[in-house]
Formats: sequence, structure tokens, C-alpha cells
Amino acid sequence: MSGANIHPSTVIEDGARIDPSAQIGPFCVIGADVEVQANVVLKSHVVVSGHTVVGEGTEIFPFAVIGEVPQDLKFKGEASRLVIGARNRIREHVTMNGGTEGGGGLTRIGDDGLFMAGCHIAHDAMIGDRVIVVNSAAIAGHCILEDDVIVGGLSGVHQFVRIGQGAIVGAVTMVTNDVIPYGLVQAPRGELDGLNLVGLKRRGVARSDITALRAAFQMLAQGEGTFHDRAERLGKETESAYVRQIVDFVMGDSDRSFLTPR
Repeated sequence: MSGANIHPSTVIEDGARIDPSAQIGPFCVIGADVEVQANVVLKSHVVVSGHTVVGEGTEIFPFAVIGEVPQDLKFKGEASRLVIGARNRIREHVTMNGGTEGGGGLTRIGDDGLFMAGCHIAHDAMIGDRVIVVNSAAIAGHCILEDDVIVGGLSGVHQFVRIGQGAIVGAVTMVTNDVIPYGLVQAPRGELDGLNLVGLKRRGVARSDITALRAAFQMLAQGEGTFHDRAERLGKETESAYVRQIVDFVMGDSDRSFLTPR
């Protein structure tokens, strides 16, 4: 850690690895098994503990607690890791916990995420790139959030739920089942209410692909057979890579049911 910009009030346990380009503000606490990579900024009063990696260029704001033990009564002190990717912004009072033996022992955060004040990422969660978790939202244990997901403020995602790429969850929503890629979820007890068309347009998705997604959604909503049957039939008919992504998601392994179109 020679050359790192570290405030003298910060406590760093022996064994911590801190890149010389990191900036560590006042009253931070960094554990012995922590790795702080290049150009990381810890503003002040940040606690980073456990076997935790803070990826390059990540910025953590005051009073965040990163890498503490899981909030799981089954946790008995086994190996527990948290790996945070590059260029994340982790705002005030955010909590992120390490993994448990039952979930593989690892919680992973991708790159370029925004975790707003007071949100929580629980043990064994797998969070993709460019994910936004808004203020006071909670992601429970073993959840998977794929790339470009947005979870609205004061929302909760039930343990083991998967949320597909590009999906959006509205504010004050409880998500208890899997959400298809590019889905739009809202209502207090989360309901699949359409597609994230605004997000698709902002990403520059071609009109032909958006049209294909809308037709696919209608088929999933109104076709014959079970939701799984409709998805399987859709997979045989589509030529759109975006629709194929939804089909593959539905046909994949899951511990939960799916939110289905209203």
C-alpha cells in the first residue's frame, strides 16, 4: 500500500492489499483479507471486511458496510467471499454481504453498477453489469440479476429469484418469481405488466427486434398451453436473438416460478 492516499484516522488491518492509486478517506476500517484495487475511492466511514475484493475505479460513499458476514442463521463461519467488479458506485449506507456454503460461498457484483443509498445485496447474490438498485431496495440471498436490470426504490426481490437482462422493476414492488428478460414489473405484489420498451429504445435496439419482442410477449400472454409450452413453441418460431434470449431464460433452471403476463 506504499504511496496510497490514506487518511491517518483510517484503520487498516495487517494483510490488507491496497493499490497505491487508491484513496482512503477518514475513519474507514479495512479488514485483513480485503483487496482494494486501482483507483478505488472510499469516501469516509466505510467498513470493508471479510474476504472482499473491491474492483478498479469503484467509489464507495460514507457509512457503507461491505463484505460483512451473511445475515443467514445457517452461516457457521465458513469461507465467505464478496467480489465487486470495476467502476461501481456504492452510495451511503449500502450493505453487501459475503456468500454462504449453501450458495457456493460467493457474492458477486459486476461492473458499472449503481447501488443507491440504503440498498442491500444479500449473500450469494449474482449481480450483472450496469445494474441499478435504487434507494432502500433489498436483493435477497441467492438471487440472480442479469445485465442492465433496474430495481426501483423500496422494492424487494425474494430469495432465489432470477431477473433477466434489461428488465425493470417499479418502485415499492415485491418480486416473488422470476422475471423474463426485458420485462416490466410493477404493482405491490409484482406483476409482469409488459416490456421495458423505454430501456430497449434507449439502448438503440432495432425497431424490428422491438416488434418481435412485442409479438412474443403477446404469444406468452395469450397462447395455448402452459407458460412453459408457449415459450417452447416460441423458440421454434422466432428468428430474433432478443426473443431467443427470453426463451432460453424460461427454459433454464430455476428454483422459482415465473411472473406471467396479465
